[in-house]
Amino acid sequence: MKISLENQVAVVTGGSRGIGAATVKLFAGAGCNVVFSYLRASKAAQEVVDACGNSPGAVVAVRADVSRMADARKLIDRAIHRFGRLDILVANAGIWNAGPERIDEITEREWDKMLAVNLKGVYTVIRYAVPHMISQNRGRIIAVSSTAGQRGEAFHSHYGAAKGGVISLVKGLATELAPHNILVNAVAPGWVITDMAKPVLGRPAEKRKATRSIPLGRFGRPEEVAMPILFLASEMSTYMTGEIININGGNVLCG
Repeated sequence: MKISLENQVAVVTGGSRGIGAATVKLFAGAGCNVVFSYLRASKAAQEVVDACGNSPGAVVAVRADVSRMADARKLIDRAIHRFGRLDILVANAGIWNAGPERIDEITEREWDKMLAVNLKGVYTVIRYAVPHMISQNRGRIIAVSSTAGQRGEAFHSHYGAAKGGVISLVKGLATELAPHNILVNAVAPGWVITDMAKPVLGRPAEKRKATRSIPLGRFGRPEEVAMPILFLASEMSTYMTGEIININGGNVLCG
């Protein structure tokens, strides 16, 4: 059965690279009209738009910092203005500290920035998307968390805290929004070959250590996370809400 999102409209945050870009391309290929955000990578964003040029779904890139309420509202408003509705929200935008940071070395600014992007940035877009979904009595919200949000991550404690907050937010909203036929789920990737993972991929010893923790013996590809996101956005997941799909190659540390 081929998944179709024909005539639907999605907003994807952080869509210029990695998991976000793979999701935009899959959605557009399934017939979905997509508005995605990017922060600074305008060239990469245009490359994603160009790559979707022959797809059945239209793709629009919008520069927005989703840690800011005004930018989140602008992003959602752009989708409504352009396509007249909003069916799917993928809250994917995120950051990660490449180097290890002890808790007594993390500055207030670093802590605040991590939570502003990775947790507040999920809340902001949901805040403005939900009224449109309620008015339609239908919607899908898919947040990108992490295995770190389930097991914590030493020397990346603020990242793990933010991603754990995403999981708790998803579970709370699943119950709150169920009466409006809005399904809220999350995916929790492990190690994936993205720009955020480049520092580890570029250090052989760290890459070997990370790979040893993965039973499948390799890092995932962005498409391998985007495909479950597509599933959650589709009619194949109509009885799922409040769930976290682990996509980690069997990494047993996720618990």
